[in-house]
Amino acid sequence: MLIKRIGIDLGTANVLVYLPKKGIVINEPSVVAISDDQKILAVGVEAKQMVGKTPDSIKAYKPLRDGVIADYMVTEAMIRYFINKVSGNIRIFRPEIMVSVPAGVTSTEKRAVIDATKQAGAREAFIIPEPVAAAIGAGIPIDSAAGNMVIDIGGGTTEVAVISLGGIVAANSVRVGGNRIDQSISDFIRKKYGLAIGDRTAEEIKIGIGSAIHEKKNKEMEIRGRDMIAGLPKTVAVSSHEITEAMRDELDKIILAVRAVLEQTPPELASDVIDRGMVMTGGGSLLKNIDKLITTATGIPCIVADDALLCVAKGIGIALDNLDDYKRSILSK
Repeated sequence: MLIKRIGIDLGTANVLVYLPKKGIVINEPSVVAISDDQKILAVGVEAKQMVGKTPDSIKAYKPLRDGVIADYMVTEAMIRYFINKVSGNIRIFRPEIMVSVPAGVTSTEKRAVIDATKQAGAREAFIIPEPVAAAIGAGIPIDSAAGNMVIDIGGGTTEVAVISLGGIVAANSVRVGGNRIDQSISDFIRKKYGLAIGDRTAEEIKIGIGSAIHEKKNKEMEIRGRDMIAGLPKTVAVSSHEITEAMRDELDKIILAVRAVLEQTPPELASDVIDRGMVMTGGGSLLKNIDKLITTATGIPCIVADDALLCVAKGIGIALDNLDDYKRSILSK
């Protein structure tokens, strides 16, 4: 197939793949199942269904942690799987691939992403910072001489950045995201109810009754898990107010990151941010009332972008379609 360019949003929770003229063609969990002899058994949706249910001989896990590569070989295999899925095993051209990375990654972590992408079959690999891609995907005019603030809450990291004239002026990256929020829910339920639950159940609770601020109506949800003392299956009811408290510490870290960027922002750009407000992207921004929590904490209006989950992938797509324009300003090889 004559696929010359591919965009990959390499997220801790999900991998999204963009093709020019086709848009987002893959949106699958960044999970890989491998056997004892390091053979890849499943990737994406199929592998996620195995999480927490595998025998000792199979391991299903996420090779990316906190937005960076934790297992190089498995990440490379995962990237190769997605490249082959969109372009076939037989290719006339090796494609140019653009990959998003957190703004706070080190040069070593960047190099690991570039090397893994090239080893997986790319002719050339380009890196785009996640906040820039998120801003482009959210329709923010990043090339203008005005301050635009983006809060991108992903699975492993929260990226906060003020962008002006196509570049990042002030930024902060904290390794807090959807996964840490899920973990805080699991920990709370284990301590309070003596009940062990898996990551998927914690995520279902967050989506079902989670709210960043206390709501007037206290909702309840029945959850199933394993009793830590008896070792038997058990069902308990948890309330939305309890879940709000369980998530409090992690949400406070996100607020601190936002405040840190506002403190670094030059006065002229800070006034632009106050006028324009802050734009939230990423799956974590879909947590109920998180925009209200940040607005209250900072005093600056905060809105959630349309298609927040897809903003980074869409931004990569726009940058990929205009690669020659973006190569000079925001991309690093």
